[in-house]
Amino acid sequence: MDLDPVLIGRWQFGITTVYHFWMVPLTLGLGMLVAILQTMYHRTGNEMYLRSTKFFGKLFLINFIMGVATGLVQEFQFGMAWSEYSRFVGDVFGAPLALEALLAFFLESTFLGLWIFGWGRLPRAVHLGSLWCAVIGSWISAYFIIVANSWMQHPVGVELVDGQAVMTDVWAVMTNNTAIAAYTHTLCGALAVGGSFLLGISWYHLYRRRKDGIDAIGPDGKVLVGSAPDVPGRDAIDHQVWIRSLRIGAVVGIVAFLGVAITGDIQSKLMFEQQPMKMASAEAACHDGTEFSVLTIGDPSSNDCDGVENVFEIPGLLSFLAKGDFNTPVHGVTTLLPDYQDKYGTHLPEDERYGQHSGEKIDYQPIMIVTYWGFRMMIGFGMIAAGVSALGLWLTRKGTVPASLWLMRGALLSVTAPFIANSAGWIFTEMGRQPFVVAPNPAQLDGVYMFTQAALSPQLTPAMLLFSLISLSLVYGILMVVELRLLIVYIRGGVASAMPEVTKTNHTPRITNDEDDVLSFAY
Repeated sequence: MDLDPVLIGRWQFGITTVYHFWMVPLTLGLGMLVAILQTMYHRTGNEMYLRSTKFFGKLFLINFIMGVATGLVQEFQFGMAWSEYSRFVGDVFGAPLALEALLAFFLESTFLGLWIFGWGRLPRAVHLGSLWCAVIGSWISAYFIIVANSWMQHPVGVELVDGQAVMTDVWAVMTNNTAIAAYTHTLCGALAVGGSFLLGISWYHLYRRRKDGIDAIGPDGKVLVGSAPDVPGRDAIDHQVWIRSLRIGAVVGIVAFLGVAITGDIQSKLMFEQQPMKMASAEAACHDGTEFSVLTIGDPSSNDCDGVENVFEIPGLLSFLAKGDFNTPVHGVTTLLPDYQDKYGTHLPEDERYGQHSGEKIDYQPIMIVTYWGFRMMIGFGMIAAGVSALGLWLTRKGTVPASLWLMRGALLSVTAPFIANSAGWIFTEMGRQPFVVAPNPAQLDGVYMFTQAALSPQLTPAMLLFSLISLSLVYGILMVVELRLLIVYIRGGVASAMPEVTKTNHTPRITNDEDDVLSFAY
């Protein structure tokens, strides 16, 4: 078999990165919501917020630990599988990645440890502050990672010296407009994940209370809250935990979607300027025009787009996304291809760095099916999550959820919607950059770009990469099963699964110095 090492390497990096990124938005979004819940407990002393904090905090910890374990592989891949890429970007990536590790990650992990083991040991205000420091650390960490990624999308603040990108302006790198837009967009997407997570799980528990006959509906249509004295934790406070968490999650989900839409519009306008071929491919815009394609069918594999047919278009919308008006034509693929060929050549250089791709004709058009549907999946699943949030607010206005199995299943399934939207957005962003691993800046920095074929470690054989691809996929598959199993067990267990003190009495005492309780929460 004539295996392409670049293709295998890209599959390996793609699989491990997408899997790791499933943990990232939940860590960022859920961590912030847990901190807010504990803040409400600190201010009010309401036991409902304590239960919410410990229950969702337990799920946050499971996800955080898996995220750290899977994220370590990303760092190793830079040096092992993509060493040529690492040499090219090393002078630029050194600063943000060092800050991410030494400042943000240490802050995050140190204070998270204090929060985990500090229940009943630290003063309440200090304990709360530890969680906030950990959450802020995770958000700072995300910024430095996105700074590095955004430089690949839009290189700034460097000059080319002996084939290497050498940083000349660290402030330009840290304040890259692409990074700021991507960061705000990512945080809004993470909050959408956290909101949907609260909503879906809370809906499930409210439905179980209805099904078990604990809660009922009165003549006025409002909930009659009951309790199950023989089941630890299934009391009136338990009902408040789920109804308040559901409505908080729904509000956060709606607000986050609005933030995603606003920041996404800003980001798309930057992409039209910085990576026009990516956006033309995302819109199946084969020719210049102003129309936004809602549905396009056919075979978009050819560069002249002969097999593409736009079924349903909205006039002027593409111009608005790109330029902010409804009349300016946007360049399509057939117009952009000659421009790319004039600037960056028609064939890869005859150089040993390119391996079997040396001298190969360059295809500047990304895989249109991936970019086109990735863009629409990002928007569509984000709208689904926001729609379920709005529906949840309406249906729970009288204090509980309907006694409908299918609505409950739909709410649980909707938890996956923002995860899919986030993943689709990143796949679109990364695959749309091809054939560049470092995309050129069309406005400046002539020569500061890198084709993907030149980024792979030259010593690697297809067999080596195939072995690591299969091995990592198997390990990550096992980790996925472990995480899902842990999450399902603790979600089904309800508050009692995260608060062993609830199993001792049928009420929740305030936190004591009981060492067993703290260790049970931690482990």
